[in-house]
Amino acid sequence: MASDVVTPILLGIVEGVTEYLPVSSTGHLILATELLGYDAEKWALFNIAIQPGAILAIVVLYWRTFWGVFLGLFRADARSFAFVRNILIAFVPAVVIGLALGDYIETMLDSAIIVCWSLIIGGFAILLVERMARPREHGGVAEVGFCTSLMIGLVQCIAMIPGVSRSGATILGAMAFGVDRKTAAEFSFFLAVPTLTGATALQLYKHGGAMTAADMEAIGIGFLVSFVVAVVVVKAFVAIVSRIGFAPFAWYRVVVGTVGLVVLSS
Repeated sequence: MASDVVTPILLGIVEGVTEYLPVSSTGHLILATELLGYDAEKWALFNIAIQPGAILAIVVLYWRTFWGVFLGLFRADARSFAFVRNILIAFVPAVVIGLALGDYIETMLDSAIIVCWSLIIGGFAILLVERMARPREHGGVAEVGFCTSLMIGLVQCIAMIPGVSRSGATILGAMAFGVDRKTAAEFSFFLAVPTLTGATALQLYKHGGAMTAADMEAIGIGFLVSFVVAVVVVKAFVAIVSRIGFAPFAWYRVVVGTVGLVVLSS
C-alpha cells in the first residue's frame, strides 16, 4: 500500500459516494484501482478496511433510531425487538455464505471485467424491478415481516459478486417483496452496519498482520474521507429515491459498465 495521501483520499471519496448508492462501492473501488493504474492487490485490504467510515455515517445520521431501539429493548418494546430481529435475520445468510465461499469470493475481487458486466446487468435489473414492483407502505424496518427479512438477506448475498452492489441488491430485493422505497433504503442502511462490520473484521483478521504503519495511516485517511462523504450522500440519496426512484442510478451503472469494458479492452 502506498504512503501518499492523494490515493487514500481518492479511494475514500469513491467509497463514501458509492457505498449506499445502488452502484456497487466494491466494484467502483476495483475499477478505480485498475483504471488509475494502482496495484489492485496491494489496495484490496485498504478498500475493505475503510468501510467502517461509511458505517459510522449511518450510526451518526440515524443515532436517534439506534438509541430509541436500544432503550426500547430494555422496556421490552415490541417494535424495538422486531427491528433487531429483522436486521439479524437478514444478516444471517451473509454470515453463512460468506464463511463458506469466502476464498472463492476473494478471487473475484481481482476481476474488473466481472465488475463491468455486473454493473450493466444490475442496471437493467433495477429498471425491471422499478417497472414491475408494487411496493406497499410498511411504516419502517420494524414492520417488515420475518420471511421478507430473510429473503432480503438472501438477495443481499448476490452482492458478494463484485459490481452487483450490496445496497442495490437489498433495496431492489425489498421492493420486489413489497417494501416501499424509503423503508427499503433504510433497511439496506441498517443491514449494512453488521454486514460491513463483519466483512471488515474478517479481512483484518486474515490479512491485518501484514499491515505497516504507512498502511494504517492510509486507512485512517480513507476512513475519515469516506465518513464525511457518506454523511452527505446518504441524506441526498433518501431524498432522491423518495421523489424520483432508482432509474438514474440504473442508467449510470449501464454507462459506467460499458465504458469500463471499452477502456479495459483497449
